[in-house]
Amino acid sequence: MLNFDQYQVLTFDCYGTLIDWEGGVLTALRAIFASHNIQIEDEKILELFAEFESAEEEEYKSYREVLKGVVRRFGDRLHFQPSAAQQEALPNSIQHWQPFPDTVEALKQLKQRFKLVIISNVDDDLFAGTAEHLQVEFDQVITAQQVKSYKPSLNNFQVAFDRIGLPKAQILHVAASLYHDIAPANALELANVWVNRRVGMTGSGAAKEAIAQPNLEVPNLRVLADLTADAG
Repeated sequence: MLNFDQYQVLTFDCYGTLIDWEGGVLTALRAIFASHNIQIEDEKILELFAEFESAEEEEYKSYREVLKGVVRRFGDRLHFQPSAAQQEALPNSIQHWQPFPDTVEALKQLKQRFKLVIISNVDDDLFAGTAEHLQVEFDQVITAQQVKSYKPSLNNFQVAFDRIGLPKAQILHVAASLYHDIAPANALELANVWVNRRVGMTGSGAAKEAIAQPNLEVPNLRVLADLTADAG
């Protein structure tokens, strides 16, 4: 078990960890596919999304452009031509993506004890819409747009360390993606908590598969908040 007393800051991935990323992606893409009479299972949509998003992020471009590229790649793979409006539909949908049911209250509880920081593969303006749903003030928000790279790049974490300005031993990273977050955190010897949002599901969902051993696994943020409270 982690010693929560040693941590001053919790850094969070946002989409997939705090926000129902997969639900948001599926809702937006299903509408596009329906307009082209395409039938495809949700797990396959997420598997392809993980493949396409990773490919689009190999060289930095805005996350809006990444998601537009993802829609175009779906068109190429599934043999349809997305309109300009449909290419914008996926990034435009982010403002409507909702927190998981446990997110907001857990963040409020954790905020009483820790500084909270976001490290997210997103654009500043897209996160601004999300921030309203999360209902807590983060001490810092570090986006891919600011650092010009996407996790699992170690650069995103190194910039976070520099901005936080505390020893790495006082920082605990919390995330749902083994690929984007837990594996690079391990590479940096950054203590981490895996929020396994896909308990009971098959596959790795909207993130590429990865093998990484977290320091702690929890099924949701409510459990993490309670563990930190019990430790205090």
